[in-house]
Amino acid sequence: SGRIYSPTPTMLSLVTAALAFSGTAAPIRGSSSVEMAAKKIAPKKIAPKMKTVAKVASSSAYANALGVIEPTGFFDPAGLSNGIDQATFDQYRTAELKHGRVAQLAVLGYIAPEIYRFPGDIAPGITFASIPNGVAAIDAIPALGWAQIIFLIGAVDYWGFLGDFDAGKPDLAPDELEKRQLQELQHGRLAMLAFLELLRHDSQNYVKPMFDGLDHMITGLPFLYN
Repeated sequence: SGRIYSPTPTMLSLVTAALAFSGTAAPIRGSSSVEMAAKKIAPKKIAPKMKTVAKVASSSAYANALGVIEPTGFFDPAGLSNGIDQATFDQYRTAELKHGRVAQLAVLGYIAPEIYRFPGDIAPGITFASIPNGVAAIDAIPALGWAQIIFLIGAVDYWGFLGDFDAGKPDLAPDELEKRQLQELQHGRLAMLAFLELLRHDSQNYVKPMFDGLDHMITGLPFLYN
């Protein structure tokens, strides 16, 4: 009929919204109004967000510190390292190292009682062999025993009886020392995850015995029970 239809305001709104949602900002030829709207919306809404994320990901001054490895890289989702000095960062790293060492002992504390118990009594009339392993031991250990455990751990942590021993410390080159320190951090991190899983499995088995159809606590190491 020769009539030319121009886009209505509703059509322009729908097309503009689609362009803004897709983030392509591709202009539609033949409609200067839509092209101008796409140019105004897409760059302002999408591009700055991508640049901001990239900037935040590498903003920490400790992104190259010992312990930063692939594939996680510098992992600090809570931003605890933002705006702190070197002394505070070293304190955080020391705390991580200590937690890793305790977790390694905790994992061994779960495994060792499964295959060996000390002879004798832990308290008058209570033998070591009668104390169950894992969370079930919480109710079996007398109150005086818990007081001794808490006092000993607190004393060691507060007064630092263990300290830094020179005996048995190897004389390593700086590169080898850094490698060993990284390995210790990694072993501690793995032990923290391992202890959490042992605690989860043990707690679930305590509430519902043999929930997994197995009658041993350390199911990942079946040779312990052979």
